[in-house]
Amino acid sequence: MKEKINQEQEFLFGKRNYIIMGIGIVFITLGFIFMSGGGSDDPNVFNEEIYNWQRIRLAPTLVLIGLGIEIYAILADSKK
Repeated sequence: MKEKINQEQEFLFGKRNYIIMGIGIVFITLGFIFMSGGGSDDPNVFNEEIYNWQRIRLAPTLVLIGLGIEIYAILADSKK
């Protein structure tokens, strides 16, 4: 007969890593939200709002910071 071995399933990362990953996802999401918009309803009219500081500087910076946080969350010690 086979004996059932009770194995406790273990997550790949610790709780701290998942919290840091969540913070990184929030940064990336905010960056993409700030990047959206700025278009024109009429394709024949150019809208200068597309070159806004928020879309050119802030949004890509937030996305890059979020990606850096994600890399840190993956490489950080889980301290189980």
